[in-house]
Amino acid sequence: MNFVFLSPHFPTNYRLFCRSLRRRGAQVLGIGDTPPNALPTDLKNALTEYFPVRDMDDYDQVLRAVGYLTHQYGKISRIESHNEHWLGLESSLRTDFNVEGPHTKDLPDIKLKSRMKQKFIEAGLQVVKGERILDEAHCRTFIERVGYPVVIKPDQGVGANDTFRIDNEDQLERFLNEEDISDYFIEEFVDGKICTFDGLTNAAGEPVFFTGHEYSHGVMEVVNNDGHVAYCSYREIPKDLEEAGRKLLKAFNVKERFFHFEFFRRHHDQALIVLEVNIRPPGGMTLDMFNFANDIDIYDVYAELIMTGTTNISYNRPYHCAYISRKNHINYRHSHEEISKKLRMVMRYEGPIHKLFSRGMGHYAYIIATPYMEEVNEAIDFIHQTK
Repeated sequence: MNFVFLSPHFPTNYRLFCRSLRRRGAQVLGIGDTPPNALPTDLKNALTEYFPVRDMDDYDQVLRAVGYLTHQYGKISRIESHNEHWLGLESSLRTDFNVEGPHTKDLPDIKLKSRMKQKFIEAGLQVVKGERILDEAHCRTFIERVGYPVVIKPDQGVGANDTFRIDNEDQLERFLNEEDISDYFIEEFVDGKICTFDGLTNAAGEPVFFTGHEYSHGVMEVVNNDGHVAYCSYREIPKDLEEAGRKLLKAFNVKERFFHFEFFRRHHDQALIVLEVNIRPPGGMTLDMFNFANDIDIYDVYAELIMTGTTNISYNRPYHCAYISRKNHINYRHSHEEISKKLRMVMRYEGPIHKLFSRGMGHYAYIIATPYMEEVNEAIDFIHQTK
């Protein structure tokens, strides 16, 4: 199998996909904008060939790179990056080279909030009112109908970038004066906690691995307030979350791909409100959290699935795994040394977070794994305690 991996060096843990694919027998062909001599040694060893380009956003450069690799190695079987930023690039290349996976025609349903919401409704899932903004008058009419607060976000966007909670007329005026409202989506605000349904499907669209997480704060809140966040995996997946997640897998025809589905658990009635779908792995270090929580190697599970069409994975969620971040500007009570000492028995990782992710994911993070939710809550309280 000839597997083209786009930007295999970033995020840094994604090189583990290349390592596992190579070990399973794939020819792993990398394309990226980092010079070859700057690649980590283990990544260079995993790649059959690496084709550097000056600019990954220049489609012609990447197109020529795939053309060269096709000429050298034969037909390309897969083109992946597992990265939200490159979804459009992947789909265009798959379309032009007739490679399996989502093509250009499939992108609107998995990129546009407005198209997603329609598919949520068709799948029979609960949603809140939301519409693509046509103009200022349409925006004001929507708010008159549903009331404040509302959330306004790009119809096509990544994470909580350029996402605004609007609570009153003054904030609305500021938004309308400062932003180009074309291509924005508006919806009712949901007072609730974020929870997710995450995993990997086989060629039949059935999840071979799935889990779920609950967040302490919404990403929009963390980004806009420049605060810290914590999120933790479930040991038992809530029944309604699994049922809704499986409906989304069918509605979006997710096959041999990772998925990351986001929901609100509304506070006042505990209703599950679908927020958005991502046909990619969850971000940050969540893939590593899969491993810590289940004593598995998800990178190798993926490689096995791609290379053989099946996987022998076995798991029973023995641990809660929690990601707990800190921000540099917050005056915390306990030092890194105190945290490391106190949590040494449950600590699985600690270290700085890349600056590209720090607004939402923190500047520094700890990952712990324990069977007991009480220990998770105690660790979050200890790490986030301020002076």
